[in-house]
Amino acid sequence: MTQPIRLGISTCPNDTFAFHALMQRKVDWRGLEFQIELLDIQQLNSRAFQGELDIAKVSFHAALFLAEEMVVLPSGSALGFGVGPLLLAAKEGGRPTDLSQVALCPGEHTTATLLFQLFYPKTASLEQAVFSEIMPRLKSKTADFGVCIHEGRFTWQSEGLFLVEDLGTRWEAETKCPLPLGGIVGKRSLGLDTLRTVQSVIHDSLNYGLKHREETIPTMRHYAQEFNDRVLMQHVDLYVNDWTVQLGTVGQAALNELSERAQKIGLVSSTQGKLTLLDEQ
Repeated sequence: MTQPIRLGISTCPNDTFAFHALMQRKVDWRGLEFQIELLDIQQLNSRAFQGELDIAKVSFHAALFLAEEMVVLPSGSALGFGVGPLLLAAKEGGRPTDLSQVALCPGEHTTATLLFQLFYPKTASLEQAVFSEIMPRLKSKTADFGVCIHEGRFTWQSEGLFLVEDLGTRWEAETKCPLPLGGIVGKRSLGLDTLRTVQSVIHDSLNYGLKHREETIPTMRHYAQEFNDRVLMQHVDLYVNDWTVQLGTVGQAALNELSERAQKIGLVSSTQGKLTLLDEQ
């Protein structure tokens, strides 16, 4: 009998690229039966919290709260330099200093929210908003600050907003580590043998995609209709790297930094928030 595995990944091009071969059965499923769902990252975080997925792509912020039940797989993560969110202000020269100020973040368990909490603890009142609403809110002066992601990294100047800080750059300067955005986690209850088998399939799928880049484009395009092929591959080149194939010692160091810093500000306990990387040996 095959073992069913409830797998949730995001519709982002880096995930559909990495999992193309798995979804199309271009690689051996090794006796597993993957039941695959593609969702946005907030839905994935929520489904993982509810225990509805065996293997899931989640924000590493969310992974901190899942660390007792789930382990991080070595393949499939998104880490990088120069990919962090920006902290923007509605007024020139503004900095978060007062709880009467409102700072918008794009989701409670996103890395963007975690970085703001790490670098600006208790300096403004946090409010969650859909990422596409953050810059309009700043322009209308209904919020003082906003942590912006996606296209906001490139359009904030034309929108008449002001840069407080690149939070990713600050992370890199302080830690000397790439910024851990999101990764693949698996339920510890699956057992080591099954988790290692899942890891092997994901690793095979990633390597297949890297060797057959053009073949992955229709799969990526299917889930990202608004992107042209050149932009799809730019996204892949930015977020799929050596640490995606194998987190390794650099990736583990980045996860350790995230855990330790979250513990220092009291976001998670010392036992709750330790991210454990699956031992493949």
